[in-house]
Amino acid sequence: MFRVGDITFYREELRDLAIAWVALGVAFALFLEPVTIQRMLNGAGAFGETFLLSMLTVGVGFLLHELAHKVAAVQFGQVAAFRADYGMLGLAVAGGLAGFFFAAPGAVYHRGQITVRQNGIIAVAGPVTNLVLAVVFFVPFLFIGGFVGAVAQMGVLVNLFLAAFNMVPFGPLDGNTVKEWDLTVFAAVLGVSATALVGYLLVFGFGL
Repeated sequence: MFRVGDITFYREELRDLAIAWVALGVAFALFLEPVTIQRMLNGAGAFGETFLLSMLTVGVGFLLHELAHKVAAVQFGQVAAFRADYGMLGLAVAGGLAGFFFAAPGAVYHRGQITVRQNGIIAVAGPVTNLVLAVVFFVPFLFIGGFVGAVAQMGVLVNLFLAAFNMVPFGPLDGNTVKEWDLTVFAAVLGVSATALVGYLLVFGFGL
């Protein structure tokens, strides 16, 4: 086990987080830089840079989203840990090779007595963290060029998408749990996420 303040990370959990982070980085890099015979002959330099960009954007967005769920759950006295879905991670990498990207890498599972309000706060912590990350990435995106600027641009887009997508009130997504807790909070976070995402795309495009 590894402790950071009041938060305990288990060995298997750290393994799952690391594997999910790398797998998502590979999957998104394959999506952005499809592997072709010509690229293989030219070497791995371009793919390596894209992989690093993916790890710093999709990987960080996913990682901090899940850690936000865990921290919030622990604050409410829950026993919480991230568990990777290896089948979905394999599908994500295969999808990247096939030219599309979809990922459901796993989730934070928690147990213990909990109220609807507490469960809603745990759920909304992930999308709100992605909104905060989008703001953090936006500043260097405006003022810095080169690779750092490219990372920042992708970081804004990825985190706005993660926030908006996870607030959709469907199935196991965070939006369903938040909506059951507080319709006003649900509408506010979904509205901000979707509006910011659409506004970004209209002004800056996809930036891929």
